[in-house]
Amino acid sequence: MPSTTNTTLSSHIPPSPSPNPLEPHPLPTHSMTTQAKNHIHKPITKLNLHTQLSTSTNIEPTTVTKAIKDPKWRHVMSDEYDALVRNGTWELVPPTLSQNIVRCKWIFRIKRNSDGSIDRFKAHSVAKGFHQRPGVDYLDTFSPIVKPTTVRVILSLVVSRGWYLHQLDVNNAFLQGHFS
Repeated sequence: MPSTTNTTLSSHIPPSPSPNPLEPHPLPTHSMTTQAKNHIHKPITKLNLHTQLSTSTNIEPTTVTKAIKDPKWRHVMSDEYDALVRNGTWELVPPTLSQNIVRCKWIFRIKRNSDGSIDRFKAHSVAKGFHQRPGVDYLDTFSPIVKPTTVRVILSLVVSRGWYLHQLDVNNAFLQGHFS
């Protein structure tokens, strides 16, 4: 086998002079006007990241045990439960061996005004649907959403016709409900 010598291109380039740390950096030579060219140097400002603990009425409980201790949360939980029963959201049936029991979880939220004051307390009982199996526990899914195009059309109609627009917060809205 013939032998080859390995030569690299870097061995032919002279080393660059090492910059002296005591000398100031030269100004850039490009034509753009920068703060550095105009000798403008802004000091680095540190953010104040201190936090203050909220009082117990301003925090959202993470468990039902904590929520039941406060009468405000107990009241909204009772309202939510009564609405679920009144609307016939579910019915209790004996479980079969092939079905999963879908448990519920309480979600607690504090709705605030634009100035940060408390508007209302909200509690929602939600099913832990991730425990369900398709074809066994349910057959079909439906997720109602409003498309952004629909919202834009409605808003443009409101503006073009000079109509008034009001926001409405519907509590306990259920699909496929029976109206009387």
